[in-house]
Amino acid sequence: MKRIPRRQLVAPAAAALFAVAICLISPAGAQTFSSSYTSTAPKDCRTIGKPGENGSVAQVCPGKSDLVVLVSEDDLRQTVSVGPSRAAAAKEPAAETWFAPFNSTANTVEWRVVDGRPFAIIQRWMIADSDQPDKTGTPTTKPMLAVTRLPPGPVCHVAYIDGQANRNANELARQAADEFARDFKCGKDEVKVIGERGRAVDMAKPR
Repeated sequence: MKRIPRRQLVAPAAAALFAVAICLISPAGAQTFSSSYTSTAPKDCRTIGKPGENGSVAQVCPGKSDLVVLVSEDDLRQTVSVGPSRAAAAKEPAAETWFAPFNSTANTVEWRVVDGRPFAIIQRWMIADSDQPDKTGTPTTKPMLAVTRLPPGPVCHVAYIDGQANRNANELARQAADEFARDFKCGKDEVKVIGERGRAVDMAKPR
């Protein structure tokens, strides 16, 4: 019987053990990202108080993981914030971040989740463009996606993606949320413009 050198036996065995070790280690360090959705349609939310003189109104909508979404409107401009309660959401930086042009938000909120915990939301905004009215003289609207970070830590805008200038705006928004939201420092870091700039992003300067 031909004797196989010991070094030829050790090398394959070591390689096999290394491969097993990689398989065991990799899943533990991997993170699973996903999306889930909630609604901010008036029928799904609770109105707080009575409308004000300028049509101001606030609505509290169910979110994820015991969080609520606070949608406030004043003078045809909206703000969106998130917190464990209406009062907490109203104190977040996002509740004080509004855009100069008239604007509104879509009724769907996308929650970015990692390992079962939401860390950011993505919502579509429609920004009114008074400089480009339609044939009736009504301002046209330009779409933009806003990425907002969630607790722990402050709630604030992280990134803007122009919905008209970027065909893959949804994918860019998810990528921005996954890469930037959790480490974003509200009040210190500048909101990022992701992808190609467009009219909506240029108009939507936070106030």
